Amino acid sequence: MNMRLKKKIKELFNSAGIAINGNNPWDIQVINEKFYHRLWDQPELALGEGYMEGFWECQRLDELFYRILQFEAENTNKNQWIILLHFVSKLRDLHTYLINSQSKKRAFIVGKHHYDIGNDIYQHMLDKRMNYSCGYWQNSVTLDEAQEAKLELICQKLQLKPGMKVLDIGCGWGGFSKYAAEKYDVSVTGITVSKEQQKLAQQLCKDLPVTILLLDYRDLNEQFDRICSIGMFEHVGHKNYHTYIEVAARCLKENGLFLLHTIGSNRTTALANPWIRKYIFPNGSIPSIKQIGKAIECLFVMEDWHNFGADYDKTLTAWHANFNQYWDQLKHSYEERFRRMWNYYLLSCAGAFRARDLQLWQIVLSKNGVVGGYQSVR
Repeated sequence: MNMRLKKKIKELFNSAGIAINGNNPWDIQVINEKFYHRLWDQPELALGEGYMEGFWECQRLDELFYRILQFEAENTNKNQWIILLHFVSKLRDLHTYLINSQSKKRAFIVGKHHYDIGNDIYQHMLDKRMNYSCGYWQNSVTLDEAQEAKLELICQKLQLKPGMKVLDIGCGWGGFSKYAAEKYDVSVTGITVSKEQQKLAQQLCKDLPVTILLLDYRDLNEQFDRICSIGMFEHVGHKNYHTYIEVAARCLKENGLFLLHTIGSNRTTALANPWIRKYIFPNGSIPSIKQIGKAIECLFVMEDWHNFGADYDKTLTAWHANFNQYWDQLKHSYEERFRRMWNYYLLSCAGAFRARDLQLWQIVLSKNGVVGGYQSVR
């Protein structure tokens, strides 16, 4: 073992208040000395892969990432830290800039890789309505309450009325589609790129005016009174943002409203975290204000922009608790390496939202501006 390398890595973590083999719950406990070489050689992937392989442990992964990202935000000029922690700052991958990773031919990859892994995981992890996006915790105590509050918030922001035709782009397991049809007497068309989502959503929305299609958004060519996109824009990719917004404009009636619910980045980049991209959401990328603004220009009027990103910390923490509570019922179908990967995913993301490195935006758009002005809902 190169002792100078080991000392350097320890010093870098210490600068963020994280000790190697320390006593705090957010400290890293090294199990395998290969941790040091791998972290230095492949920083963009090694921390996550090392955890999956059992090279290191940490009682509070969420607090570990909170401290790393908070330190990074406060010390952007400390280049040695940024160089080491490429797994947090977005690795510049020329291939991703040049290739359209989210082309129509590749649109269904994320469905197969992530959403089709097994509905049993999501049924145990999510709320009773199976919403796989940030809940709204303003007046909520439980996950079920927060997710229902989110659905109600979206319905009110869209100003739904009986008889309206609604498009749900990236409908998941039909949580919003079902809620809107039941509570607001609207008809909903939901689209997804996951066969497993489609199958279960059709069952959950049975006997309601809800249609669930296995369809890429670029194939949409029907007009609706209202459109919502909840947690889908993160799969669109920077080369397709404008196309996505053009499709929404094509499918929205002149006096309609479009609500875009998406995770947001504080910085403009074409890339997502490389570990997340490899193991969790292939081809994913997080949009910035600049990228969304450029995509909607000349197509929509921005009526409302609501940030409740801190609520995603609570949502992810609740998902993590549910996942581990029911692991005994899941472990016969999934390996221990998967459990470690999933915990790393949920808690690293919770730490990112806690550090305000990531945001959650709900944006309400109209084609020509709401006459008399749009009344924001909170």
